Amino acid sequence: MNTRTLTPLDRLLAGIERALETVAGSPEASRPSPAHGITHAEMDDAERRHAAGLMRVNHTGEVCAQALYDGQAALARKEENRAYLQHAAAEETDHLAWCGERLRELDSRPSLLNPLWYAGSYAIGAVAALAGDKVSLGFVVETEKQVEAHLAEHMDKLPGQDQRSWAVLKQMQTDEVQHAQHALERGGIALPFPIPQLMHVSSMVMKTVAYRV
Repeated sequence: MNTRTLTPLDRLLAGIERALETVAGSPEASRPSPAHGITHAEMDDAERRHAAGLMRVNHTGEVCAQALYDGQAALARKEENRAYLQHAAAEETDHLAWCGERLRELDSRPSLLNPLWYAGSYAIGAVAALAGDKVSLGFVVETEKQVEAHLAEHMDKLPGQDQRSWAVLKQMQTDEVQHAQHALERGGIALPFPIPQLMHVSSMVMKTVAYRV
């Protein structure tokens, strides 16, 4: 059986399809949500809105991660690195689906600005890929390191009884640590000053806005 080689146009069309699915569709997870089997907890309106705000931020974070990986994979120089980025993006799709499901359970919605977050992150991923695979993988390491830290922060900030959201964030955190480790093993390098600091500032802006909008 012949295997068809994807052309640049094929990759562009596939990328557009993934973008639309990410920002406007309902992605399906390949793994069950970590929240399954955990009892729904009673929360008052303020607690529910707070939990929803945190999960909206995490949902947007996964939109950004998906876009970053898509941008990096589109211009990756080595086929094995492209395959790694696509695999990581598939796991981020699980996270996206889990966060979306949890938002619906909390009677809330994703950020209205997700198309903007996606476009900006895709552009960053593409620029990182143009700088070479070692820099691109370094972006993965730094991104996942910062995501791991903010997930830990959100796990502390969730209402104590919201174990369903906590379980989702805990599994996401475990996966992000693995993504960073794999990128490091593939040759990811430490990013020079001030790139990590700029990434942190942009992340803070996203978290502040997405919590509300």
